[in-house]
Amino acid sequence: MFEDRSDAGRRLAARLQPLRGEDVVVLGLPRGGVPVAFEVAHALKAPLDVIVVRKLGVPHQSELAFGAIGEDDVRVINDSVVRRAGLTDAEMATVQRRQREELTRRVERFRGTRPRISLTGRTAVIVDDGIATGATARAACRVARAHGAARVVLAVPVGARDTLTALAKDADEVICLDTPARFYAVGQWYENFEQTTDDEVADLLRRAADGMTVQRGAADDPPLRDDEVRVVAAGVGLAGHLTIPENPIGVVVFAHGSGSSRHSPRNRYVATVLEREGLGTLLFDLLTPEEELDRAIVFDIELLSRRLVEVTGWLARQDHVVDLRIGYFGASTGAAAALRAAADPRAQIAAVVSRGGRPDLAGDALAHVRAPTLLIVGGDDHLVLELNRRAAAALSCETALAVVPGATHLFEEPGTLQRAAELARDWFIDHLAPVGKRERP
Repeated sequence: MFEDRSDAGRRLAARLQPLRGEDVVVLGLPRGGVPVAFEVAHALKAPLDVIVVRKLGVPHQSELAFGAIGEDDVRVINDSVVRRAGLTDAEMATVQRRQREELTRRVERFRGTRPRISLTGRTAVIVDDGIATGATARAACRVARAHGAARVVLAVPVGARDTLTALAKDADEVICLDTPARFYAVGQWYENFEQTTDDEVADLLRRAADGMTVQRGAADDPPLRDDEVRVVAAGVGLAGHLTIPENPIGVVVFAHGSGSSRHSPRNRYVATVLEREGLGTLLFDLLTPEEELDRAIVFDIELLSRRLVEVTGWLARQDHVVDLRIGYFGASTGAAAALRAAADPRAQIAAVVSRGGRPDLAGDALAHVRAPTLLIVGGDDHLVLELNRRAAAALSCETALAVVPGATHLFEEPGTLQRAAELARDWFIDHLAPVGKRERP
């Protein structure tokens, strides 16, 4: 069993280490394959992209593919299926036109304005979260080759044995961690197999693009710590990830909102932006997976804030953190927990940033917050914007309200998450970094 797609990606990456150093492009199959591919690309220090393909199904028998299409008008046709089905040029053109429109929509949604990464003469590593029938993977292999890939490697955490054997004809190499004898569906091999959204795919691609720049710029300065950690708060073990860059200027604790986790692509993207400027980050889960199912606990702000205070105490005792100022970054209900915890004198918090948060849920604790607080809200998130305006009036500390035009609650619109991350970065540099290191980009 894999914990989730990120866990599967890290395990798959270990198997793919022999490819490190080659001219590799990692290609995730949207949507579920992209979180797996993200971890693989990070481990191989390779660029990450999506390979968007659309199967061309025989009319009235769409599961039978007569071909596939990819970007840049790449088309792969199975002539034998065309002959057996008796398809006319007009029928094939109608199917292709419809699928081309959907392919274009997905490419624009996932990649935005970034160009497709060239595969010419390179090794294309195609990654999915698992393979059952293999139809999409087969199409992806053929499209990658049509795009000029010199070598095609298909890599998945789990797959059906017979299907993988058949796919050996389409890929130069097929790598799979597990091929169980009884295979019914990919999801049965994951503890957490929640659907990956278009927004998460887009965020992971943006984060990977930024991460490659950071990686090249800081190749000689690996982080002091980059570890999965487990923190005990009130007798409950909470999972997290702690990153402390070389010469840190401060550290930020992320308080996730309901339904989110330390694997949230949005928060991980923000963390990358902060780490680039020398800020350490601790992303951890305020609730256990079992507690996440209880809606009463999810909205128990007092419980969440108590745990946050205890985790902050643990963090302050860690090597490389002892002399650093600590800040909180909260999203949604996590923002309320962050503000309530910041009001507790034991936490000694130096700055708070809320993104799309519900500070109103912190209640009377708002009046006791002393840490400078930045409230970031989407301009089109009207209800939450009004709640943040009221919360700003209730705060008695240094307070700023930043409105990101065109953004809704999740900051999924192009450029809005980047703007929110930049605002958070500047606020934390101003309030956490020593005076001599408060230089902003």
